[in-house]
Amino acid sequence: METASCSVTAVGNGNMGSQRDRSLVPERLQKREQERQLEVERRKQKRQNQEVEEEKSDFFSAAFARERVAVEELLEGGESVERLEEAATRLQGLQKLLNDSVLFLAAYDVRQGQEALARLQAALADRRQQLQPKKRFAFRTRRKDAAPATKVDAAPGAPAAEGILASPPPLKEEGGFSSNWVCGFSNLKSQVLEKRAEELHQRDVLLTELSNCTIKLYGNPNTLRLTKARNCTVLCGPVSTSVFLEDCSECVLAVACQQLRVHTTRDTRIFLQVTSRAIVEDCSGIQFAPYTWSYPGIDKDFEGSGLDRSKNNWNDVDDFNWLARGVASPNWSILPEEERMIQWD
Repeated sequence: METASCSVTAVGNGNMGSQRDRSLVPERLQKREQERQLEVERRKQKRQNQEVEEEKSDFFSAAFARERVAVEELLEGGESVERLEEAATRLQGLQKLLNDSVLFLAAYDVRQGQEALARLQAALADRRQQLQPKKRFAFRTRRKDAAPATKVDAAPGAPAAEGILASPPPLKEEGGFSSNWVCGFSNLKSQVLEKRAEELHQRDVLLTELSNCTIKLYGNPNTLRLTKARNCTVLCGPVSTSVFLEDCSECVLAVACQQLRVHTTRDTRIFLQVTSRAIVEDCSGIQFAPYTWSYPGIDKDFEGSGLDRSKNNWNDVDDFNWLARGVASPNWSILPEEERMIQWD
């Protein structure tokens, strides 16, 4: 009897184990099915996100191409100041379109757009030059009347009184740009230079071949280009469009702008406010920090520039020489906070 009872118990336990195993099978299947559905949903979401980005990219390409053609037509037939001003306005809109699209565009597309904008800006400056009447004789008369400025021109390399160049020599025409639209400084050493708001409002500023200089640009220029500068400090108010650095070393730059591009530059600190993404190329030792320079009237200059002060991508930088995803570029870095305390004055 005991043997039969044990057998019955064993059979009962075996049946319970089988039932338990059978009950686990649906649980495993259910869990596997849930994982499969989650994976399907992830793939679906990824596909939808990709389609959205492609749609945005296609929209950008179509809108950018349409506006670019419109600007080119205005420039080709720009026989009046009004047409050129319309071209300039649409060009700013084109810049804003690119700035608003950099988050979903590929780096190559961003670069192509910026190069197209640079060509259009150069063409606009060239057309403006063509519409300007030649005033060489009047210009020489003004220089003759301005005796202090003539003395400075006679010795541009000599230090000015108390280290400040109060009336610097006018910038020569470079790259086909008229001096009526371009202002700046060139070929100077160990000077403290400045331009006021009324001197550079919506003009293109060119700073080239400067060494050991401090340059203060108060106001709202249209563009800023800094080339071949060594150990210089450049402080600039809000720039409506683009800032370009090329072949500079051991400089400090403080600027607010829509677009920043740095090329063949090394060991330079940039205090930046930018509404798009900064770009570095063929650079090393570039350090970024937020824009902190201020002066009386800067709020008004920001309003005139059209820049959005609430939008600052100072630490969002594309390095065209570093394509490794998920690995920081060795060519630029964030300036440590303890090194950002600079006395601008």
